[in-house]
Amino acid sequence: MDKRQKLVILNESNKNDVIKIFGQPATKGMTNENVWIYIERTQTREKILKLGRNYLAKNNVLVLEFNKIGIVVQKDFFNKNNMKDVKFAKSVTVNELKKENFIYSFLSSIRTKMESKKK
Repeated sequence: MDKRQKLVILNESNKNDVIKIFGQPATKGMTNENVWIYIERTQTREKILKLGRNYLAKNNVLVLEFNKIGIVVQKDFFNKNNMKDVKFAKSVTVNELKKENFIYSFLSSIRTKMESKKK
């Protein structure tokens, strides 16, 4: 994939060119069908000195984004060396809806118990 990803040229290659080079994508974007993701992963066994454990030889990911007419507008290539440089957001989203559901269900159960005692 290292050499083949260089054949994809920004603002020039289209979806058909990419399919000829790589085939169908491993996955498409969850919210955007114009984001294609290709994954190449190869594991090999290490030498006898290291007890023959599996070793990750290749771990390449290619992310392509297309515009409305199918031309590549963004290309990101990650291999196992530069994948460690990817930064993720450290903030945590609090699920307020779950808290409200708990409170609502708790108060509802108390209300039904109170109403059942009235009868």
